[in-house]
Amino acid sequence: MRRAWQAERLPAALVARRPQDARLRRVGTSRAGTPLWLLSVGHGSRQVLVVAGPHANEPVGGATVLRLAERALADPRLSEDADATWNLLLCLDPDGSRRNEGWLPGPYSLGRYFRNFFRPGFLEQPEWLPHGAAGARLPETRALLEVQDELRPFLQCSLHGVDVGGGFVELTRDLPGLARRVAHTATRLGIPRELGPYDTLYWPNLGPAVYRIPPPRPGDLAAAITEAAVESTWYHPHRHGTVTAVVEAPMWGVAGVENGQPPTDADAFLRTVSHTLRHDSRVLEQLLARIRPFVQGGTEAGTGLGLIEYQSRVVLSAFELARRHAPVRSRSGEPGWGTETVVPMHRE
Repeated sequence: MRRAWQAERLPAALVARRPQDARLRRVGTSRAGTPLWLLSVGHGSRQVLVVAGPHANEPVGGATVLRLAERALADPRLSEDADATWNLLLCLDPDGSRRNEGWLPGPYSLGRYFRNFFRPGFLEQPEWLPHGAAGARLPETRALLEVQDELRPFLQCSLHGVDVGGGFVELTRDLPGLARRVAHTATRLGIPRELGPYDTLYWPNLGPAVYRIPPPRPGDLAAAITEAAVESTWYHPHRHGTVTAVVEAPMWGVAGVENGQPPTDADAFLRTVSHTLRHDSRVLEQLLARIRPFVQGGTEAGTGLGLIEYQSRVVLSAFELARRHAPVRSRSGEPGWGTETVVPMHRE
């Protein structure tokens, strides 16, 4: 994760090493003028889209896409044999990620993370579509929508990181067998699974730590609780037959989230939680009063190789299950493969 953040030339070096199988192209520009890079591996007609860095404070996806690129290059079963092309968006919110430089280079600790944490307000997060696709105003959002409509992928994976807790997966359509594979991968790598994430309140459970995102349908309970999640770029390519998998991986894992048993004394447990929330609310209220004079305008404001490997394997499991039911797709509209990157990123 540290290398993925510090060395932007890593993807370009990969392309230079295997120019016949990999390429980089610029698919957009951020609000601050930072290029949005798409790394494509393979020549297959079936397109996979993996989006890293949709949230500025969740960097594990940037390392995961590099791991996936290396695997797709090394294993023909993931590209040639599957008639698949892997399209890896290296970072959807590079401007926000740069605001996390205070902790991203490491060392990684909760204190260092929260003291240097940055995450833009809801309307500044590029995955959301509060006004629908036609009303998308962020250039990062428009770039992602254009890539989705160009590629029409059979599988889209959005890579996220839970601050503290466990891993889980959200799907726009069921992939039978994924829950079992997630359990196997999590156990093998020592990643706890989150069996009751608040992100998925009232969503259908497809298996332990795997949930189905409800379709955009305002007015029901699921929409009232998590309407922001369904009005997003996760559902935009659904019209093309795409299944989207949101892969959440914990930056700091907590084994307790894997305990699905109800407490023996529910009333006492709720009283304890209520007391803690009231105490923390008072602390936050005092803190807000101290910092308010310094805030003017503006908008709202367990790491390691095992974590990257966990997220990579979950994506690969979703890929294998999704491609069994995917219709044959035509190749994307991008120009023919060359021997050099379209935009020489390593010389910028």
